[in-house]
Amino acid sequence: MLGPAMIRRLVAFVIVLAVAAALFVLLWPQQLDLQRTWPVAQLVSFRGAAAAVAGALAVVLFVVGIAARPLRSIAASLGVLLLVFGAVSIGVAAARGLGRDDFVEALPTDLTVVVWNTEGGAPGAEAIAALAVEEGAEIVSLPETSAETATAVADAMAVAGLPMTVKTVEYPARGGSEPTSLLIAAALGEYTVALAEDGTAVETTPLMPSVVATPVSGTGPTIVAAHPVAPTTAQMDPWEAGLRYLADACTDGNVIMAGDFNATLDHMAGLGTAGGALGRCRDVGVTTANAGLGTWPTDLPPLLGTPIDHVLATRSWMPTGYKVVTDQDEAGSDHRPVVAQLTMTGA
Repeated sequence: MLGPAMIRRLVAFVIVLAVAAALFVLLWPQQLDLQRTWPVAQLVSFRGAAAAVAGALAVVLFVVGIAARPLRSIAASLGVLLLVFGAVSIGVAAARGLGRDDFVEALPTDLTVVVWNTEGGAPGAEAIAALAVEEGAEIVSLPETSAETATAVADAMAVAGLPMTVKTVEYPARGGSEPTSLLIAAALGEYTVALAEDGTAVETTPLMPSVVATPVSGTGPTIVAAHPVAPTTAQMDPWEAGLRYLADACTDGNVIMAGDFNATLDHMAGLGTAGGALGRCRDVGVTTANAGLGTWPTDLPPLLGTPIDHVLATRSWMPTGYKVVTDQDEAGSDHRPVVAQLTMTGA
């Protein structure tokens, strides 16, 4: 028969084992194919914040262990586990890149891509256009931005000598859905968006629209302004369906995708082919050592936020610059813009 001391040791062992298993899942959920399941998908999003919380909890546990001798063993064990979890989480984020915003001098054929989820146009057309003009953007992806705001942005860019065409997709019949807009430099030629028989844009990603624009001439990149729905408890299936739709949209050789993917690289695991993060599209943030910087929300520092806004491209394009814009945190949106420079490879 087990005595009280043995029972306490057994309970402590089970607790430590359970915590170790849970932390392992949060460190690398793709090992068990749990990266797109609730609640793992939500918890793995914030690696930097998770590391900070784990470190703080470890300190608390060490103090408890010192103050309460009977709890010393289990507190020390849990504290060590949390420290290891925090260190590995920081290591993963650092390996993906914590900020390198140098750009190679642009060639005439390079494309500059700006992404900004404007949260309903909150920064205003003038501020959005100012950023796009400052960066010399040829492609501007604007999730949660109406056609009216996008047109105002294009008008302001035209005044600055950067004429753009505007493509907007919205799901008017879906309550809570926000439109997605895409601005494409007129110099890239005419682009079209697939239309249904009633003249509305063909539905793309479920619940929240993405814009898929193809060149009328047949030459040039297919451009996708991406915005799959957020992975809330009730929307896990459409969220994953949206990511799979985007992966399928990147099977051809010349594709550029940019937007608010509501997903980190962890969530995309298993959806790429031939070295891509989604389909054949590679993540520009990874290539340029910036993929560990958070783009949402703006009220958290980039090292603690989640990197869910991305630019991806096939091997037809080589990333030659990327940055997360941090000087627009007070502009009104809860997302940070990202800027990427792509050089044509001819692949």
